[in-house]
Amino acid sequence: MTTAPESPYQSYVYAYPHKTAYRPLAERPALSAQWAGEPQHALSLYLHIPFCEVRCGFCNLFTRIGSPEGLTTAYLDALDRQAATVREALDGDARFALAAFGGGTPTYLTAGELERLCDIAEHRMGARLESIPLSVEASPATATSDRLEVLAARGTTRLSLGVQSFLDDEARSAVRPQRRADVEAALGRIRTAGFPILNIDLIYGIDGQTEAGWLRSLDAALAWQPEELYLYPLYVRPLTGLARRGEQESPAAWDARRLALYRVGRDHLLAQGYQQVSMRMFRRAASPQAGSSEYACQTDGMVGLGCGARSYTSQLHYSFDYAVSATEVRGIIDSYVATEDFGRAEVGRLMTPDEIRRRHLVQSLLQAEGMPLAEYRARFGRTPAEDFPTELAGFAARGWLAEDPQRLVLSPEGLAHSDAVGPMLFSPEVRTLMAEYEAK
Repeated sequence: MTTAPESPYQSYVYAYPHKTAYRPLAERPALSAQWAGEPQHALSLYLHIPFCEVRCGFCNLFTRIGSPEGLTTAYLDALDRQAATVREALDGDARFALAAFGGGTPTYLTAGELERLCDIAEHRMGARLESIPLSVEASPATATSDRLEVLAARGTTRLSLGVQSFLDDEARSAVRPQRRADVEAALGRIRTAGFPILNIDLIYGIDGQTEAGWLRSLDAALAWQPEELYLYPLYVRPLTGLARRGEQESPAAWDARRLALYRVGRDHLLAQGYQQVSMRMFRRAASPQAGSSEYACQTDGMVGLGCGARSYTSQLHYSFDYAVSATEVRGIIDSYVATEDFGRAEVGRLMTPDEIRRRHLVQSLLQAEGMPLAEYRARFGRTPAEDFPTELAGFAARGWLAEDPQRLVLSPEGLAHSDAVGPMLFSPEVRTLMAEYEAK
């Protein structure tokens, strides 16, 4: 049986394998060879903008603060070159089922630069932005009317606003310089722009945050009737501002507080008519599903553009180098901007049959609806219990699996422990690579 993790908060598993398991690819394979023969009827397109106006204390994303004169133009020039090269590596009839602009903060770009970003996605890559779901991340300070007008006109269906807390004292504690009045003003502009889906990101586990304060922040968000809410547990990662401040409470006490706040938030949203989609994601039950698509993350490929984006085919996951520290991030961005030939994969990990099965299970099991057992058998010719007997037995012994003969589904308690469930499904090789990775 797998050893029980010490903390329920091991890692947020948004993709598998994690970038810290990537390594330089000795062969530097040509993208045209990697995409040859791959299913390309329902690809995902991701464009990464590595700029923010500030770095929050908890942030370990690949981003730099501000940009010298001309850098955003040079970055978009490089993005355009990369897009042209990548599109040539794809089939002529390759089709995109959804698109997303992330970061960093995409709305750090000016309105004119956002127009150019959309042009790259649409005219260079062939993604029909007005016909597919398009999600864009924004911050309150950069969600200006002119930027929002561009995004709405170009077909954005989902605008995700990083708020984290509506309480000014909690925002200061998280080293996030913002005022509630500015957040509310940004939300007003977003609603006026008319995006079909508004998502609000909130964080629990901030130093000094109480259940009463958490509920006040949740109710402030609910006043805007967002179609989606993401509730994130706070993590303190190496090289971030909060890590430099040191521990504010014991790890056990912090774990208990985060779990309690998660349950309070979950129950409050369920009582308000929201459906739980995953540990983090909640969707308003009465909302139109403007963000639905035919893309399936377990099987369909992703094309990532930008120096912090990842791409994956069925056999290879690849990206550029990854860093958190300001100096290293600046160096990687400068190198990306200077690149002329984007025709080869630089950093990544080849996917073995075992890793492909693990990824499928991770990407499915961490969703509230779970995974149809027939779907897994149809793809792999076996059952999850045959492939992962030790892991699944461990989950069942802890009460993390629900009783369902047709699906593999986490129980409510299992869903609460998603950040432990996911890492327990990592392969030994990936665990070793992640442990050996030196943060920079």
